[in-house]
Amino acid sequence: MAKAKNPTIPLTTAQRLGSLVKSARDIMRKDKGLNGDLDRLPMLTWIMFLKFLDDLEQLRETEAELAKERFRSTVEQPYRWQDWAAKPDGITGDELIAFVNNDEAVGPDGKRGPGLFAYLRGLQGANGGDRRDVIASVFQGTINRMINGYLLRDVVNKVNNIHFTSSEEIHTLGHLYESLLREMRDAAGDSGEFYTPRTVVRFMVQVTNPQLGETVLDPACGTGGFLVETYTHLEKQCTTVQQRKTLQTKSLFGGEAKPLPYLLAQMNLLLHGLESPKIDPGNSLRFPLNEIGDKDRVDVILTNPPFGGEEERGVLSNFPEDRQTSETTLLFLQLIMRKLRRPPKPSRASVIVPNGTLFGDGVCARIKEELLKDFNLHTIVRLPNGIFAPYTSIPTNLLFFDRPGPTKHVWYYEQPLPEGRKQYTKTMPMQFKEFKDCLAWWKKRKETDCAWKVAAKDLLANNCNLDVKNPRNKQNLEHLPPEQLVDDILKKEQRIIEIMGEIKKLLERSAP
Repeated sequence: MAKAKNPTIPLTTAQRLGSLVKSARDIMRKDKGLNGDLDRLPMLTWIMFLKFLDDLEQLRETEAELAKERFRSTVEQPYRWQDWAAKPDGITGDELIAFVNNDEAVGPDGKRGPGLFAYLRGLQGANGGDRRDVIASVFQGTINRMINGYLLRDVVNKVNNIHFTSSEEIHTLGHLYESLLREMRDAAGDSGEFYTPRTVVRFMVQVTNPQLGETVLDPACGTGGFLVETYTHLEKQCTTVQQRKTLQTKSLFGGEAKPLPYLLAQMNLLLHGLESPKIDPGNSLRFPLNEIGDKDRVDVILTNPPFGGEEERGVLSNFPEDRQTSETTLLFLQLIMRKLRRPPKPSRASVIVPNGTLFGDGVCARIKEELLKDFNLHTIVRLPNGIFAPYTSIPTNLLFFDRPGPTKHVWYYEQPLPEGRKQYTKTMPMQFKEFKDCLAWWKKRKETDCAWKVAAKDLLANNCNLDVKNPRNKQNLEHLPPEQLVDDILKKEQRIIEIMGEIKKLLERSAP
């Protein structure tokens, strides 16, 4: 990114940036309309979003002037940041709240017109898919929860001192923003939502290895972790202007139905360099499965679908009758299988699933049967305990599959915990370097203490139970996580009931 044309503006260092953000959040704590970080962080995000957008627009305008090209601002007067927010003594109090919130209000220029959010929600791109559509989508689900216009002005003034005017500052802010996302994840964890650790995301992107020219989708993108990591991965492959255009316009796609993660994902991607993120704000499961055709398919899918959620009845009707389930993970797994591009062009998916998906029967077994017969489920990486700590202790696995099938055998790799550790925690998460052995094994596969191979025919014969334990692992039961112990006990109890039933039938037959 080019330098700002005003050389008097100081660079926003990491220390200064952290201080400005802390001050803004301290001001927000005084506003009675905000309740905790789950309210404060989205507020800070949309305010920073508009400041970032204005700085970016001014840079683009300067570039257009130098190239003697016509420039059209994405946001028109008086709705640009420079019009209503940049002056410290500008519009404030009830007047500011009305300008931001109301459908119609008096603007900073003294004229009556649409309020700020109403205007932004009404933006439309010239050809569809440009930044105006992105802004409109972002603000459809964004609410200003601050009720004190003087405090809002104070926050705006703090954010106005953040300058998104050089590559160094964008890099600095990118790191700060990632820390804000971690805080958002911490706050949301109490609500049953949790996001994928960056270590796991990076590993999945590296081994899946998307290539420039391929289309990459995350249908449950949350705050955009997989898309950001994929963008960074693909950016390294760009050497020409045309390749960069392909990366910007034809490579990355997401879906996120919840307004807050949707806003965070847009800001996350914009900060990392994707100028017009293509994220669908609707539920990715809303389309009938049998209506998804070749034009809707993609080359690569990387995702962590929601665990254990429930979808409304209308969504379930989009799936075949014998594949309808309340388990959201299984609905997304079916969607992913349907969305992968058909041969001859290769396509592949990397998906995080809970342990229950591996051993589930009924509908779950039927979905896995299709996965084994119609796709090549080549690898299952079994993650160690505490990957999502402290939000859930559910054991998780990474499924890697591609088209075409069928599966001949499945490689399992059990990612070990570091020596002396029983599980990961919030303060001691997994480090990427711990995947070093797995990455080396990925290229040259052989059976080891951590890796083993199972024939697909054996899995199919066992009701598609993919929950295959490491045959070389002599681990004692007391070291297993509680959920796995419960699962094992329940499965054994079920088998005992079945055997008792068979014995009873035999006794009844033999009775005189």
